[in-house]
Amino acid sequence: MDNTIIINNQQIATSILYQINGLSIHESLALLTREFPGKVTFSTSFSIEDQVIAHHILAGALPVSIFTLDTGRLFAETYSVWSATTAKYGAAIKAYYPDRDLVEPFVLEKGPNAFYESVANRKDCCYIRKVEPLKRALKDQAVWVTGLRAEHSPERKDHSIIEWDDGNKVIKYNPLLHWDTAAVREYIDRNDVPYNPLHDKGFVSIGCAPCTRAIRAGEDFRAGRWWWEESAKKECGLHAAN
Repeated sequence: MDNTIIINNQQIATSILYQINGLSIHESLALLTREFPGKVTFSTSFSIEDQVIAHHILAGALPVSIFTLDTGRLFAETYSVWSATTAKYGAAIKAYYPDRDLVEPFVLEKGPNAFYESVANRKDCCYIRKVEPLKRALKDQAVWVTGLRAEHSPERKDHSIIEWDDGNKVIKYNPLLHWDTAAVREYIDRNDVPYNPLHDKGFVSIGCAPCTRAIRAGEDFRAGRWWWEESAKKECGLHAAN
């Protein structure tokens, strides 16, 4: 993509940010679906913040498609929330899986738990199980809605509520970017939204089971992910700041 097109896309994102200023999440999503009919999609990991957004979309009958990345290494509790969500709202949630032509050679060559052995292996695993399926899910979409929250890591404070994601060539909408955990929990409780019970056991950011643990008192939010690595920039590649 040449620089002129990138600038134009950034200008579009800036214009939308201006338009949604002061609007509720429901109103903002409705505006985006009018501007980009049939091309607004939401990625859910069934985290507590993602369940807030799912409720906005599904209870509000908004024309936003919903997908999830099933890495093949998720917690049993995550599948339970998935089932509870589809049952409560009658939701159609599409799953994207790792490409077998990528995951099978990786596991055969390096083993099922290679991500513990090096950062490079872990990033390769994240790419195969999450980043590459995400690119397929976002193909031909115009807007990607996420549950990204700045509170989760220092790097995420660099994001904007509306931004141009050049890696995936979409406008990215992060409606909960500046929500704190208390606000998320209050919304879940008030609206009786299904959520992952692991959040009640100290799990903050819930991803693949081998790479996620509960955090201890006084630990940083990101301490529960890839805890065997250095603390700097613990990201899987889904949310790279531009």
